[in-house]
Amino acid sequence: MTDKNDSVANFVNINKCLWNDKVYYHVISPMYDVPGFLAGADSLNHIETDLLGNIQGQRILHLQCHFGLDSLSLARRGAKHVTGVDLSDRAIEQAQELAETTNLTASTRFICCNIYDLQKYLSCDPDQLFDIVFTSYGVTGWLPNINEWASLISQYLKPNGSFIIAEFHPVLSMFNDEFTLLTESYFNQKAIIWQCNGSYADRSAPISNSSVEWNHSLSDVVQALIDHGLRINILREFDYSPYDCFLNSVKTHDGFYQIKGLEKKIPMVYALKATKNVEDKQF
Repeated sequence: MTDKNDSVANFVNINKCLWNDKVYYHVISPMYDVPGFLAGADSLNHIETDLLGNIQGQRILHLQCHFGLDSLSLARRGAKHVTGVDLSDRAIEQAQELAETTNLTASTRFICCNIYDLQKYLSCDPDQLFDIVFTSYGVTGWLPNINEWASLISQYLKPNGSFIIAEFHPVLSMFNDEFTLLTESYFNQKAIIWQCNGSYADRSAPISNSSVEWNHSLSDVVQALIDHGLRINILREFDYSPYDCFLNSVKTHDGFYQIKGLEKKIPMVYALKATKNVEDKQF
């Protein structure tokens, strides 16, 4: 049996295998609706587009982009250039194929790497910095060090550039899969090692993988950004998910999803916009 300490030490390889196995089933799933996207549908939700605003002519860095639907949607919305980054090589291969299919290769670039290693692949030169750094839905839980993540965001943002995140609320990670018991701390006390069967996008997918995750409180995320020179402009919480990706969920009258028995009682998503300070020289 694999020791938990070994799993934490090898979290990059374990989680890369997990996400590589998910890609095929996600691409063909109704949740991601790739045929709809290819026909012109936008994969972004109003939660994040309200914060993104007009992105015409902007350079955007999309962290943990999965297989690129949101990156390509940003390009379709008029971004000058979008760089998507993800740990999974299968996801990046699929993103590149979709970019070719949608004739968006000129305005997109995809990089396969652990985001903590991004400086090996992407320059921090002032003329290569981004107007916006963006990430969304199921991203922070895969990061052992939220401070290094915030530092990375600051390094790649232009002065007065914006960071935008829409993310599942850390309260959700306290529950078991069925949302019947509180099993984990709200705070980042240890790595959470799971055995995942199937996928949130296809419960019947014939895959089973270990995963290594961390729960980061909302205050940890916000403070890390502040500590690395970002000013919080907007912080919002939502009592629903735009995706039907949790067990024991019910659909709301307006097409969103809440946990049965916990409707309007717990936060399910938060979103924030932060701006990189220019007055503090250390950033």
